[in-house]
Amino acid sequence: MENKTSRLAVEVVYALKDQAYVQAVLVEPGTTLEEAIKQSDVLQKYPEIDLSLNRIGIYAELRNLQDIVDDGDRIEIYRPLQADPKDARRLRADKAKKEKLAAGRK
Repeated sequence: MENKTSRLAVEVVYALKDQAYVQAVLVEPGTTLEEAIKQSDVLQKYPEIDLSLNRIGIYAELRNLQDIVDDGDRIEIYRPLQADPKDARRLRADKAKKEKLAAGRK
């Protein structure tokens, strides 16, 4: 009796500002991350996603679009950073310093 190839269950996730889009997808063994993303409706639903620009990962580990998916993978599409983390940290520190100085003047 020949064993039929079973499909793999993966999730495609796109984090928005106040919610997350999560789509379960059944794919054939040997499917790439890019193919799995295209099989979900995330690219149609969120046209701002550009797979040549957005980073992709599985469980917070960066991956390439041509990597092969495994059963149970959570394929994550990351949004570009809105600000450089170093600049954001510096702005928070400056704000805290100013607030501390203002509180000391009272």
